Amino acid sequence: MTPLSRSILFTFLSSLVFAIPILGVVVDRSPFLGGWKPINPNAHEVVKIAKFAVAEHNKEAKTSLIFEKVVKGTQQMVAGIIYRLVISVANGATTPKNYQVVVYSKPWENFQELTSFEVYVG
Repeated sequence: MTPLSRSILFTFLSSLVFAIPILGVVVDRSPFLGGWKPINPNAHEVVKIAKFAVAEHNKEAKTSLIFEKVVKGTQQMVAGIIYRLVISVANGATTPKNYQVVVYSKPWENFQELTSFEVYVG
């Protein structure tokens, strides 16, 4: 190997030693757009979405369910935010049940839509 080739190889390998750690920092390790990610069930916005889901379901089904708490949830970023939540809901004298709700939200347009409200089996 000629001295020039060794010099070029050394320069290339040296640059990799510095480039790899830098690339590791630059690469976003979070779920990419469209992927589901966990959310904090106690976050104000999440509780607000859950209460909206219960109120909307009560209007549509003519029921009087009472929101208790958000058990867990995930969100998906699309052309808005889709919240998939498991919530605890009471119905007067009965023991609270868990429901899975899905709400589509566009906060910048003040838009929310309940797309699913089902008994949670899990």
